[in-house]
Amino acid sequence: MYGFKVGYYPCSKLFANLKLSRADGSYLKELTKIQKLDVIILDDFGLEPLDARSRLTLLEILEDRHGRKSSVFVSQLPATNWHEVIGDPTIADAICDRIIHNAHRIELEGDSVRKIYANN
Repeated sequence: MYGFKVGYYPCSKLFANLKLSRADGSYLKELTKIQKLDVIILDDFGLEPLDARSRLTLLEILEDRHGRKSSVFVSQLPATNWHEVIGDPTIADAICDRIIHNAHRIELEGDSVRKIYANN
């Protein structure tokens, strides 16, 4: 049977784990695992600004996947503010070019599901 491989990563944990993998020498192995996934879901994108290492790591991930695999970004931050969170303007342009220009955007409105369930 053929499997469809999906990876779910909260952004803060993904970048922290990839920094650790650089230190222990498993960075390329981790990037290869991410590259092989059919879909990656990057949750909570933009909650905190990206540092220089995280910016470059995200660019590497997207470059490996661009045009070949799907990437889903979940963010409470409007895409118009992503440049600010990414930081370096040149790298932000490259990252946003790979994310936004071929994207299907779904913008949700209304109360948070957590808020709705908390009131029940």
